Amino acid sequence: MQLGAVLPHNEIGTDPGAMKAYAQGLESLGISHVLLYDHVLGADPDRPGGFSGPYDKDIQFHEPLTTFAFIAAVTERLEMVTTILILPQRQTVLVAKQAAQVALLSGNRLRLGVGTGWNKVEYDGLNVPWTGKGARQEEQVELLRMLWREDSINYQGKFHHIDRAGINPRPSQPVPLWFGGGAPALLSRAARLGDGWMPLGSPNAASAEAIEVLRKEREAAGLPWDGFGIQAQAMYAGGDPERWAGHAEKWRALGATHLAIRTDSAGLADVDAHLQAVQNYLEAVS
Repeated sequence: MQLGAVLPHNEIGTDPGAMKAYAQGLESLGISHVLLYDHVLGADPDRPGGFSGPYDKDIQFHEPLTTFAFIAAVTERLEMVTTILILPQRQTVLVAKQAAQVALLSGNRLRLGVGTGWNKVEYDGLNVPWTGKGARQEEQVELLRMLWREDSINYQGKFHHIDRAGINPRPSQPVPLWFGGGAPALLSRAARLGDGWMPLGSPNAASAEAIEVLRKEREAAGLPWDGFGIQAQAMYAGGDPERWAGHAEKWRALGATHLAIRTDSAGLADVDAHLQAVQNYLEAVS
């Protein structure tokens, strides 16, 4: 099980020196991958009817693909993972182009985790329909792989029409596509189309059941289970070495291939404190 870290998006700030120090610090600790969340817009709660959600306009999110372009330039081994990119609210061809460029310039260190999101405010602001986002995502995944693989494509889908065109340059190998979420339709989509799954929950009975669903769906589709990844996360805040180790062992027993520690919301003051927390976690679970 590979160990990673989640970029503390709302606490790392906007100093490029701090971002560089964090990424290089993770690499020096032996961390294999860094996760980055995606939100384009934060809603202002001061609106008619109010607003309720996990975050609003006052929570900072760094745009994943442009941030990873920066991190790629200052690291050598660190795998960069979107967890998750809200794919249906983005233009598919542009995502293909940007992801290809990050993959090329990083030596194929990009892993694209995708999801459908929950915040209608973002979809509205990006002028993308809220309805049909699951079907749109499924078509997008097919189209992304075609654009990364083929010189010129002729694609006529429900949401996309491309008449003999392609992106250039293309990545030297396909960008891995993993799915986030836990709804039944999403699990089916992840099993059939994905290279891995990114659960949101704990290593409990529900997660075990979801993994079994994925396994059976892949078997029914004639797809191998070997090589299908599971990217879990752990919280530093509120834990201790014994709890971290026990939590990691439960994920390992369920078959998780990757586990990343979140150090946000732990009252840590700066990049050095976040890196020290990552080191504390590694020492507990390694």
